Amino acid sequence: MTSARPGPDVPTATYRLQLQPAFPFAAAAAAVPYLASLGVSHLHLSPVLEAVPGSSHGYDVVDHARVREELGGEEGLRALAHTAREHGLGLVVDIVPNHMAMAPRHNRALWEVLREGPESPYARWFDIDWQAQGGRVLLPVLGGPVGSELDRLVVDGDALRYHDHAFPLRAGTEDLPLPLLLDAQWYRPVWWRLARTELNYRRFFSISELIGVRVEDPVVFESTHAKILQLLAEGVVDGLRIDHPDGLADPDGYLERLREASGGRWTVVEKILADGERLPASWAVAGTTGYDALRHVDGLFTDRGGAYELLGRYRAFAAPQTDRGGNWEATVRRAAYKVLRHELAAETDRLTRVAARLCAASPDLALRDRAPWALRTAVEELLVRLRVYRPYAAGDASAVLTEEAAEEARLAYVVPEEAEAVDVVRRLLIEAPGDPSAPDHADRVEFRARFAQTASALRAKSVEDTAFYRYVPLLSATEVGGDPGSPGVLPEDFHAFCARVQRAWPLTGTVVATHDTKRSADVRAALAVLTECPDRWAELLAEVTLPEEGAPDGQLAWAAWQTVFGLGPAEAGRVQEALLKHVREAGMYTSWTEQQPPYEEAVAAFVTAGPCGPPGERVAAFRKALEPHIRANVLGTALVHLTMPGVPDVYQGTEGEYRALVDPDNRRPVAFPPGTPGEKDALTAAALRLRARRPGAFGASATYAALAAEGPAADHCASFARSGEVVTAVTRLSLGLAESGGWRETRLELPPGRWADVLTPGREFTGHARVADLFERLPVALLERAGQD
Repeated sequence: MTSARPGPDVPTATYRLQLQPAFPFAAAAAAVPYLASLGVSHLHLSPVLEAVPGSSHGYDVVDHARVREELGGEEGLRALAHTAREHGLGLVVDIVPNHMAMAPRHNRALWEVLREGPESPYARWFDIDWQAQGGRVLLPVLGGPVGSELDRLVVDGDALRYHDHAFPLRAGTEDLPLPLLLDAQWYRPVWWRLARTELNYRRFFSISELIGVRVEDPVVFESTHAKILQLLAEGVVDGLRIDHPDGLADPDGYLERLREASGGRWTVVEKILADGERLPASWAVAGTTGYDALRHVDGLFTDRGGAYELLGRYRAFAAPQTDRGGNWEATVRRAAYKVLRHELAAETDRLTRVAARLCAASPDLALRDRAPWALRTAVEELLVRLRVYRPYAAGDASAVLTEEAAEEARLAYVVPEEAEAVDVVRRLLIEAPGDPSAPDHADRVEFRARFAQTASALRAKSVEDTAFYRYVPLLSATEVGGDPGSPGVLPEDFHAFCARVQRAWPLTGTVVATHDTKRSADVRAALAVLTECPDRWAELLAEVTLPEEGAPDGQLAWAAWQTVFGLGPAEAGRVQEALLKHVREAGMYTSWTEQQPPYEEAVAAFVTAGPCGPPGERVAAFRKALEPHIRANVLGTALVHLTMPGVPDVYQGTEGEYRALVDPDNRRPVAFPPGTPGEKDALTAAALRLRARRPGAFGASATYAALAAEGPAADHCASFARSGEVVTAVTRLSLGLAESGGWRETRLELPPGRWADVLTPGREFTGHARVADLFERLPVALLERAGQD
């Protein structure tokens, strides 16, 4: 029995559109004829509910009951759905259950909570710790300590204003002197820097502008999902993408409730799986949004041995410290400690308070007499050793919080008896909370949930948003869902992954580019070629990196040169913006909250003089010489993505050549239709139309079979068959293939029958096809069964 739960109108392929005021529903409707001709079955829309005015992404929701007016409102969404239906397309919508915008002026539910306090009917909506901060919500919005900002805090009727912020005043406090007025509110405006250690509401990662929502409460679920469920019931929307379920207190329960409420509509979750981790089989979804597929597709076109050689060259060039970019595991560990003790210090404090309260009052005497500092240390030491985003109620927590991790954690203590705090914390996390009537039951449930929520935030911030920017030997491996410490995927491992997906989650989503990827698939495909020529790359960098150019540091220089190689010729401003974000995220010499202008100015100057200056022309020439091999990776990545098991999601503009860096660069509006379609556009359309023409070859009941090439270059051909109806074959490690003498007499045994070339109409193949003939015009081949002999 499969774990997937298909509902009505399951997509065959989706196309992601980034809605924003500059690209509203009407613009999406205008693109529908082109997108329908491309061959997708559904449009995949970024969040559509009311968001902070001017938001370019929509994840900062302020009202779940209304469709966003800046996009055209509900009327505009319904008109888009009607146009899509006329062209045979459905809609999949991105929803955000985990958080809302901390913007009281626009978020009326939050406004009421700040005005009425914990007695407000909306207080149950938000994950606020009313036992902390004297029962007042900390609002980290001030530019400095409150004493220095008093002149900017203005009473205006029933509101308190501070620049663009507005907060409600508690009834009867309007005429108080300002110091007394501030003390009388259910909230406390403070210097933004206090958020690190004093915040008493759950947020999205470390973003204080997004407040956690308690969607595990049935009343809150119903209130925040009524509009989306109405749109589903009325056929305006057909499927859902769930943003960040790892932030929820009870993902299992939430997804089951959503399945029941939605009638089992096709739903995927933005879940990042670590290498070897499995999606909980109990989850009531079709699968993930596809970052696990991205890791395997990218890995197929990466030379594992060459990647490790590149690592050696990087270490010699940049001389990184072991735990600041020299070794992957050490870099992640150091980043995790840093994030826990700085960005997530408030979350760690809250966990410690719950643990201390639980231990102090528990009827289980074995939990008593545990110092808060010892419990905090245990929490930290276990959190930094998690290799996945979080434990789940549906899974075995002991498999995540291993005894090996506990043994390492105990080494943080000098006194063995104090090290028992590790066992106490681990026990609280592994054991079921027990009898609901027990006095410590609520604390046990809260501790498990908050530990899991903090774990997911820690993993995201320490790995994706810190370590990825410190450990940079191969930038294409530092991608969402990636494992930079183990670059490259062997063909047999890729085929095993695909077979498992087809067997367990055949309707899961797959992606190679999203609004969150750090580099577009085409940029990563170019960078992967460097794993086939690490020596030549290192020699080139030694020639173009001159002392007088003033590279701020070796790691930044290595990353900057890779950036311009992957991106190709581009204006310096785009590269500077991406690298400025790079160094701030890395947090080694500057950061978002402790900016160092001299260092940042040196980065910009280096980019202008080096990678985007005359020396950059040498790198551009090197890239041009490798263009045939970049082309093979670009086309191979696209074709594998579009024909492997799962439902492919095509990010806007990526049906053609699309080179982009981290957001906001990758969220720029794109033109529909594209100006000059190229061979990637033709390949994408051909594959998508084939999926639409033969849905049974790719759906829930389809099959997947690896095909093995034979001959001197067999390792360079990756091929598979779908349901005996479609064959995909791609070239991998093209540069190594060329240097070893080409395909020669390498052959691919096709399944029985005649096979028509979808990409080059008029050609047919049977039996043992010469790979050189298959790839005569393109480095990839897509074959469709033409009939039996």
